[in-house]
Amino acid sequence: MNKRAILIAGVISMFAGMAGASELNVASVTANVPFEFEDGSGNLVGFEVDLVNLIAERAGKKVNYTQMPFNSIFATVQSGRADIAIGTVTITEKRLESVAFTQPYYDADACLTTSSNGDVKSLKDLNGKVLAVVTGTTGEMWATENKDKYGITEISRYDGVSEPMLDIATGRVAAFVHDCPIDAYYIKDKPQYAIVDTIPTNEQFAIMLAKDSPLLPELDAVISKLKEDGEIARIHEKWFGSAPSKDSSTVAVRPIPGK
Repeated sequence: MNKRAILIAGVISMFAGMAGASELNVASVTANVPFEFEDGSGNLVGFEVDLVNLIAERAGKKVNYTQMPFNSIFATVQSGRADIAIGTVTITEKRLESVAFTQPYYDADACLTTSSNGDVKSLKDLNGKVLAVVTGTTGEMWATENKDKYGITEISRYDGVSEPMLDIATGRVAAFVHDCPIDAYYIKDKPQYAIVDTIPTNEQFAIMLAKDSPLLPELDAVISKLKEDGEIARIHEKWFGSAPSKDSSTVAVRPIPGK
């Protein structure tokens, strides 16, 4: 066998080993209810946690989770310190330049959340106000792009959801732009907060991987099978109390983005 053949065989063997590894190292966003968060016993639970656990079970892999702020998951996956990342990560054309995604499994818009007795009743009321976002999210992207349009005085950036919610309560910020399902779940038993407007961002959440990860086709095939079996729809009902729409990304099999 010549040197070129040996090199090619070595590369194929390396990637086959990576795709067939017995463990799946997952970067998970901290306190991202109801997708990934710690319950009262300190166990990591949530919609995406249930999904990844089921994917790993079907793929015959053991799961190892590492929790971190949203903005840290990108470098963690790109550096190979994690195989995949979850955290309601939206597929965008810009992100596809540097990372890969499985097919989406959840559709969402962004919402404007504020104090239930405050003076912000819609996006138009953000003029002269401080707006909260989570660093690195599509909410931050929207706020940056629309700051002048709505007369937003300042964008205040946070690592997670609980801190901006607390700052709404104390009046340090006027409102918070973030993913609707997360905000709705967070405030469902907190009458001091209200969602007052929806931004039709048409986002799709997916599992994020390193660019050209050999795991992508394997994990995506499992997601397709879980959709066909109705398993992801059952997870949706568990966490959101309702069945997903039949044409949603939770039910319908989608192509791998960018492929």
